[in-house]
Amino acid sequence: MIINKSDIISNLSSELKAYTSSDIDYSVKKLLTFISKSLYSGERIEIRGFGTFSLHHHNSRTARNPKTGELLALEKRAIVHFKPSKELKQRVNNKI
Repeated sequence: MIINKSDIISNLSSELKAYTSSDIDYSVKKLLTFISKSLYSGERIEIRGFGTFSLHHHNSRTARNPKTGELLALEKRAIVHFKPSKELKQRVNNKI
């Protein structure tokens, strides 16, 4: 099952009758923008009971294409990493 942003908004709208769907849409977009900007700035985001978003940095290096054997230059890059909290892991494994 794939859940996208519009699914989250419609799900929250059906549960939170006191708020309009446009209010929820605005809030979800603001939250995702905040997380994106914080990661772009190099900050770590911790959401208690859910998990932590951080950047893992990889240096530039030379790699090899396994099919052709051709050498490739990989540039320095940062990868977004998510580490689930202990509580989230337990929920997923039905231990709570």
